[in-house]
Amino acid sequence: MIVVRSLGLQDYEPLWRRMQQFTDDRDASTRDELWFTEHAPVFTLGLNASRDHLLAPGDIPVVQVDRGGQVTYHGPGQLMIYPLIDLRRAKLGVRDLVTALEQSAIDLVAGYHVHAVARKDAPGVYVDGRKIASVGLRIRRGASFHGMALNIDVDLEPFSRINPCGFDDLEVTDLRALGITATAAELQASFQAALLRHLGLQAEAIVSGD
Repeated sequence: MIVVRSLGLQDYEPLWRRMQQFTDDRDASTRDELWFTEHAPVFTLGLNASRDHLLAPGDIPVVQVDRGGQVTYHGPGQLMIYPLIDLRRAKLGVRDLVTALEQSAIDLVAGYHVHAVARKDAPGVYVDGRKIASVGLRIRRGASFHGMALNIDVDLEPFSRINPCGFDDLEVTDLRALGITATAAELQASFQAALLRHLGLQAEAIVSGD
């Protein structure tokens, strides 16, 4: 069982600190949670990210964080999916969680007759070589935080200010550009159903807001 929270628009850093605190405070009785949110514009750099991939951030803040991966952009119109799961209790490996996130995005767009794929050499989800979703996780004390960013209807210009995920020739797109016009709420509900199915979990409670 898992608690699902829809948190609306949140500034990145306070929510990241909240994920860290949740992970540090949890014990064997803590329920797993799945957070959906979107962020005000921000660039984030993973643990081993090179600042050389941060080309021209301009007025968008840059935050060094504790997930895997390189540099990426988050902003309004991008669905953030944060699975806060005790992987040992759920009998899941890190690869299982990454695959579940990727496959959920693939399933989502397949429902709109769009073919997407994952790549072993670069985690995330792609349509015709263009990236629609990024994955970056952190595992601490056997539990996961951070997660996936799925581009729904996002301003893509800030991606031109970085080498997304460390690739200087990577194109980024979103679901709206692919002709998917469903609402953000509909897309979130579809993704949630797919992810819980792939993880073998059920929603215990669904909460809107903090």
